[in-house]
Order: sequence, then C-alpha cells, then structure tokens
Amino acid sequence: MDAPRDDYDTPWKHAVTRYFPEFMAFFFPAAHAGIDWTIPYAFLDQELAQVRRDAKVGKRVLDKLARVARNDGGAPFVFVHVEIQRGHDSDFAERIRSLN
Repeated sequence: MDAPRDDYDTPWKHAVTRYFPEFMAFFFPAAHAGIDWTIPYAFLDQELAQVRRDAKVGKRVLDKLARVARNDGGAPFVFVHVEIQRGHDSDFAERIRSLN
C-alpha cells in the first residue's frame, strides 16, 4: 500500500534524523568533514516552522534544519537545511532564496 502523497517524505525525514552523520557523510562528504561530530548537533525544525509560512501544509512534515559545530575555527555553528523532494519543483530555488 502506497503512502498518501502528503506523507511521502516522512520516512526519508525520519531516516535523516536518525542517521544524520551517515547521511551527511554519504551525500555531502566535504561538508561532513567540516563538522565537529564530537559536539552534539541539534535539529531546529520547530524554529524553521516559525519562520516559514509554508512549512506545514496538511499532514506534510517540514524540512529538516540542523545546527552543527564547525571544526575549522570559523563560525562556531552553521545550519544545515535538508529538504527531501519527491520530484522536480520549479519553485524550489525561489523557496530557498526566500529563507534568507
């Protein structure tokens, strides 16, 4: 049985949450290498929902936002924004730009 369309991304977001360091290592090895994994990272999904008008639509789960520590002496923390998409979204670039 297929998941309802609005719930398609939930399993992916659970996987990213549970296996975040492994996710980063596999998909973004250079970024993974720049993170100090000895310092706990924090997911800030609720904070993201507060600043995004479209963060929750129906039963959709919002994007993942993680605060991670850098290991290169730069800013102490940076934010990693992960958005799982089922397919091409012509408005994607504009939505990401609107977060700035």
